[in-house]
Amino acid sequence: MATVVTSGVDEKVSQLIDLALEEDIGTGDVTAEFFVPEERKARAFVVAKSDGVVFGVKVAAEVFKRVDAGIDVNFMLQDGADIAPGAYVMEVVGMARSLLTAERTAINFLQRLSGVATKAHEFVELVKGTGATIIDTRKTTPGWRKLEKAAVVGGGAQNHRMGLYDRAMVKDNHLVVEGGVETLRDAMLRLKEAHPGVDVEVEAETLEQVEAFLGLEGLDYLLLDNMENEQMKRAVEMRGTRDRPLFEASGGVNLDTVRGIAQTGVEYISVGALTHSAAALDISLEFVAFEGE
Repeated sequence: MATVVTSGVDEKVSQLIDLALEEDIGTGDVTAEFFVPEERKARAFVVAKSDGVVFGVKVAAEVFKRVDAGIDVNFMLQDGADIAPGAYVMEVVGMARSLLTAERTAINFLQRLSGVATKAHEFVELVKGTGATIIDTRKTTPGWRKLEKAAVVGGGAQNHRMGLYDRAMVKDNHLVVEGGVETLRDAMLRLKEAHPGVDVEVEAETLEQVEAFLGLEGLDYLLLDNMENEQMKRAVEMRGTRDRPLFEASGGVNLDTVRGIAQTGVEYISVGALTHSAAALDISLEFVAFEGE
């Protein structure tokens, strides 16, 4: 059996794994300690129980290795792979106590991230051929953003901004818009000078706002918020032959509406449900007879 050394997680993910193990194990796994012989070795497979897209295999493997560096891990599928009931994701071999102690935390990561990847894949499939790209939002589980956004990409979608620092998004709640388009233009110019690599996106709720914002030099993205499809089509027409801004549709996006939205001509469709409403995929750890020393 091939042994895989799993040290491919970054510092923040490593800290998250440590926190998850700490809250689960606490002062020790009393069940394994008193009901499983210390010398017993075991073999188990991580098995899919439903259709979807798997993601988080390296994180799950790292959990096993963090509990016991002597656990052998063999990847049978990689992140982003399609799975069906009965698909083997990975094999783990080691001391039975260690496998049982790591089981729930490893599966929690794998189920959650696979659920996000699967949800992203569902939306991506529905907009194929339209030219629109599905993107995520900042509506992520606190502390899990990097992992969940990676799972979104694993499902075939793309990431929006990672946080408040890598794209400016001016919405109706921001006082800067109270000064009108001129104030907005001045603020954009100051931002571009201070942070040349940061894009600017402005929210529009009406076609009148779209018309006003289309004249803003340097505007990278225009967010069409909760508009009807016909309004979005009109907004795309109003842009004419300009390369910028690119349009992002937001609000009222679900599996039933997403294709109609994509057909309006917008370049991006942001979907909060990719992360805030993704159901955990059904995945489990199944032990088999161990034929070893």
